[in-house]
Amino acid sequence: MRIGVFFRLSLLASAAATAACWTSPTARSPEGPINRDNRPMNFSNTNTANAANANRTPSANSNTEMSEKKGFAANLPADFEQPTDDVGRKLLREYGSVFVARGVNVPLKVVFRDEPEVAAFQGTMRTSAASIGGFQLTLQAAAMDALRTATEQAKAKGLVISPRGADSAKRTYNETVALWKSRVDPALVHWVKQGRMTTADAERLKGLSTFEQVKEVLRLEEQGIYFAKDLSKSIIYSVAPPGTSQHLSLLAFDVKEFDNAQVRSVLNENGWFQTVASDLPHFTYLGVKEVELPSLGLKKITDSGRTFWVPDV
Repeated sequence: MRIGVFFRLSLLASAAATAACWTSPTARSPEGPINRDNRPMNFSNTNTANAANANRTPSANSNTEMSEKKGFAANLPADFEQPTDDVGRKLLREYGSVFVARGVNVPLKVVFRDEPEVAAFQGTMRTSAASIGGFQLTLQAAAMDALRTATEQAKAKGLVISPRGADSAKRTYNETVALWKSRVDPALVHWVKQGRMTTADAERLKGLSTFEQVKEVLRLEEQGIYFAKDLSKSIIYSVAPPGTSQHLSLLAFDVKEFDNAQVRSVLNENGWFQTVASDLPHFTYLGVKEVELPSLGLKKITDSGRTFWVPDV
């Protein structure tokens, strides 16, 4: 009983601490103006919005402009909504490299609240669809063009670049919710059995909106109640909270051959980099050469022979 009371008090305290910050303004629209089987890749371009709005960020050739900017914050979009709460800042540190990508549309906020917000943002993009390794995938046009070039270069070297599955590129908000629930629901069962929370507390958490659930799950993890698949670490090292995944920006691609250093090198040469240290198959399109990444406010970290480019914050 004391555990349940402590748990409820902790949730109330954490909710009060973040309620004012973990919110989404309503006055501004989220988009803003601004296979190893070696099957051929069939590409088709789809314009889903005005071309004038398709490339809100500076082009990859804007070396002069980039050299004049210093630091990660200075390279974010001018109207980017900086998070003011601990949860938002943590997610920006973990997933934020995509926000300084060049030549593409990037989100203006760390987290989208729901499917309509994501759909509105995705509707601003120039996209390209391709059949890759038997899967029909969609990315922003510039990202797909770079992936096509990388794939052709890899093939010339006797290598293959293919997706891990059907959800390796574009995802919808609802798809990220399903992934989130695949971690949260089993974890709740586990922690109830361990006596760390009551059944009533678990049901209350499950009944929250996904947007509200994210902040409470991350706060619970500060008490050692983890929600990753193996229950030993934060859920953000297992799946991205709904509304935060780089796949929502159509600038992420999960690579089947991620363990191959030559494949990683070819992708890097074409603007695709690993940016989430906890997600080895995950590559992010940043639209510049590796030598330019520090000028975007990104820093290089290495782990087990792999290089990741993350926000220098």
